[in-house]
Parts: sequence; C-alpha cells; structure tokens
Amino acid sequence: MESNLQNPQEQPQPGPIGSDPQAAAGNQPVGAVADVTAAAEALSDERAPQGGPDEVVLAAEPTVDLAASSAEAADSEAPLHAPVRALSTVRFRDFRLPESLLRAFDDLGFEYCTPIQAQSIPITLQGHDITGKAQTGTGKTAAFLTAIITDLVNNPLEEQRYVGEPRALIIAPTRELVMQIAKDAKALCKYTPLRIVTLVGGMDYQKQLQDLERGICDICVATPGRLIDFVSQKSIWLGMVEMLVIDEADRMLDMGFIPQVRQIIAQTPRKECRQTMLFSATFTDDILTLAERWAMDPIRVEVASPRQTTDSVKQVVYLVTTDQKYPLLYNLIQSDEGERVIVFTNRRDQARKLADNLHRNGISVGLLSGEVSQPKRVKTLEEFRTAEIQVLVATDVAGRGLHIEDISHVVNYMLPEEAEDYVHRIGRTGRAGATGTSISFACEDDSFLLPGIEAKIGMKLPCEYPAAELLKQPPPFTQPSKFKPEPGDERRAGGGQRGGGRDRGRRR
Repeated sequence: MESNLQNPQEQPQPGPIGSDPQAAAGNQPVGAVADVTAAAEALSDERAPQGGPDEVVLAAEPTVDLAASSAEAADSEAPLHAPVRALSTVRFRDFRLPESLLRAFDDLGFEYCTPIQAQSIPITLQGHDITGKAQTGTGKTAAFLTAIITDLVNNPLEEQRYVGEPRALIIAPTRELVMQIAKDAKALCKYTPLRIVTLVGGMDYQKQLQDLERGICDICVATPGRLIDFVSQKSIWLGMVEMLVIDEADRMLDMGFIPQVRQIIAQTPRKECRQTMLFSATFTDDILTLAERWAMDPIRVEVASPRQTTDSVKQVVYLVTTDQKYPLLYNLIQSDEGERVIVFTNRRDQARKLADNLHRNGISVGLLSGEVSQPKRVKTLEEFRTAEIQVLVATDVAGRGLHIEDISHVVNYMLPEEAEDYVHRIGRTGRAGATGTSISFACEDDSFLLPGIEAKIGMKLPCEYPAAELLKQPPPFTQPSKFKPEPGDERRAGGGQRGGGRDRGRRR
C-alpha cells in the first residue's frame, strides 16, 4: 500500500468539489500562514518537572519532516498517528517505556512524538497530574495511553483481583470517541497481558456485562451515562482506580455531563491516591476550576500554536441563499472530486432530512447523529471507511473524535454556532499528511457567524459565489424515504460505593 504520509508540499492541493484544479490552485487564501507546530525538546527522567501547579507552554518552532521514517504508519489500521508536520524531534525510545509498549509503537510505525506527547509523557511518567490543552488529532490519546500502560505494566498487583475492578478509567463524551480510544488501547497493549473493556450507551447492555465479567479488567473506557448504569447495578467497582483520564472535558461541559462525571469521580479513590489526567481543547475558567477540584496540583501543559487550522486543508465559503444550499450540495457531490465527503449540520432533524433527501436522489449516504442507535453507527462508519457509502451526514456531537482516512472534503451545510466546532469539523480532512478541502455554505440565516470563525482560526476565509452549473436543480426523487427518527437513549442515573485505592507514594 502506498504511504499517505508524504510531504504535503509534494502533493497536489485539491480545490472545491467540481472546480477546475488549475483554477483552484490560483485561488488559495491570501496571506495564509505556513503550518507551524510546536516541537518539544527531549526530556529525560532526570529533568522531571517540579511539583506544584506549574504551567508548561511550548513556543512554536518549525518541525522536522519525518515522512520517510514514519511511512509505515500509513499502512496501520490504527489511527493513532498525527500529521507528519506535527511531529517533534523527541522519540518514544527517549523515554523509559516497557519493551512491550515500544514493540507496539514499532509495529505501528511510530518513532517520533507529537508535541503534546513529548511534553506530557515525561510529566505523567513521574506520576504527576496534568491538565492538557490539546485539539482532536494532536496525539493526546497515545499520550495518556502511554502513561497508563507503562504504569500498569511496571506495577503489577500481587494481591488477588476480581472482575469489574479496573485499575485505569478513561471517560469520554461520545460513543465513537470511546470506541476509538479502546481500539487504540488494544493496539498499544498488543504485547501486554492488559485487558480493555468498553462501556457505551446505545449497545446491548447484557453483552457489555458479559464482556466485563469475562475476566479481569485493567483499563475501562466508557461514556458517563453507561458507566453510571454499571456502577448503580454494582457490576463495576471504581475503588481500585489508580489512573483517571477525563478526555474532551470542554465537550462534556457543553453536553451537560459534568454532574455525571462528578458522580463517577466520587466513586474513585481520593485524588491524593490516584493520578488524574484531564484534556480539553480549551482552557476556560470552568475547565480550570474542575481540574483543580479533581486533580492534585496539576501541571498545565499547553502546546502554543499560532493557527487553529492547518494549511493542508483548503478552505472556501460559498455565498448562497437558503434555497440554493441543497442544489449546490447535490451538484458538488455529483462532481468527480466528491470521492468521500462528510456533511455537517447543527441539529439531528436537519441531518436526518438532508440524508434522506440525498438518498432519495440516488446518492449512497449514511447518517450519524445522536438519535441513531450504536449498532447502526458502527455499521455506517464501517461502510464509510470501506467506501460502500460516499457521503456521511453528521452532527457535531456524533462527529467528534472520528478518525477516518482519506476524507477528501468536509462540507459545512450549516455554519456551526460555536467557532470551536468549525475547527473540529474541518479537522476530519487533511489528516496524516494528506490534503483536503473544507467547503462552507453561508446564507442569510448564518453568515453572521463567519467573523467569529475567522477570529478563531486566525485567518480570513475566501468567499465566492458558486458557478451557475452548481446551482442547477436536482432531478426528482427516485427512491423511497429511508431515514426515520429513532428513540433516544434512556436517561441515566446511578450511584455506587466509594473505595480506597492504592497509595502510590508519590504525594507530599
């Protein structure tokens, strides 16, 4: 298989779907800043950070091109690798990691760390709590999994263990993100005896219970609601948790999960007796307050970057009316360039109606929203990965944390109400050194959101009117309706018993 970790400068830059490639090449955003990412200096065990609420911020500096040394990563099914130009000069073998973990990194073709990995791993290996600011796709999953696997492998428990007592707990807001983290964990635990259990809503409870009771659980990856279900039924006990990861804390705050997370943390050992790692795309006052409450003198790790988006993604905005949006989308998808497209809307009813219209127009399309059951989500994602369907219509909550290779275009059918969501949306394309295109539709209802998005990404978005041929009316519907509303997941509640944990001897 040909590697897709090529030097971005050697690859042709795709233009908007349906545009002339040569014309698109001359229509790049004016004044676009070169993609610059932070590079961490190698930190040995002897240079461990001092205790206390320190803050580590890396200044931006050019990174090295490691395409040749990292080419094998493109052939791996695991999506742990970061874009080539986001790698630092720090190698995983610069740290004292278990040979079983290093062997897994070698299998995946990983040699160099991303900036968030290079900065956080030496801190977490020393047992310190951290609060990390990291966007999706920066390699934070491999960062906290490295700390967890290293600790569990190097510190096996000698006393008798029981089922349903995980030593490490990872909480994430969406089912897709939880399943992705679990997949990455299994890839990195390939040569270890560690066992990973996944608990997510929308899937068969009894099957997950059987999996939990099948053997000792070392690492549990879960969504808050389903985890509380298991805690309330006393099927899982969190009193033995030594390492706690709260991923995408800002998204959990937005989705109203913080009360559930508080309830979960209350079942774990005191913060003095566990290691806590909290990751968020933003550092708001609320997030920092939660970090101080849940972690013990957390060290703040933030990789400074002058840009929120990458130059590997070409961005364009089409100025249209509301009535022109669907014809424009249909014609863009029908063009030769629309090989694999994700279309984002703001609400699940919008996503359902749009996906249904595309299906009735004969386009192979899948739907990913909160109302879609988990088995259907898994099936849809697999069909999209294998190119059985061409277009995936998704909402922001369902689309967060998706890792799918070779997505050529992201279409913002509706501009996101939160500028942060724009960054996450277009991050679905232009991954792993590849290039991609982001197309946004701005109409009379949402064009006022553009200034906030431009302020967030630090650049002016090029705006243009679509060509007349892209606004031709689609043909009449030829297929019956396919996408119907589905009942949502039941509301969760629960409790549990507080445990004691293990004194790691690392606190003053």
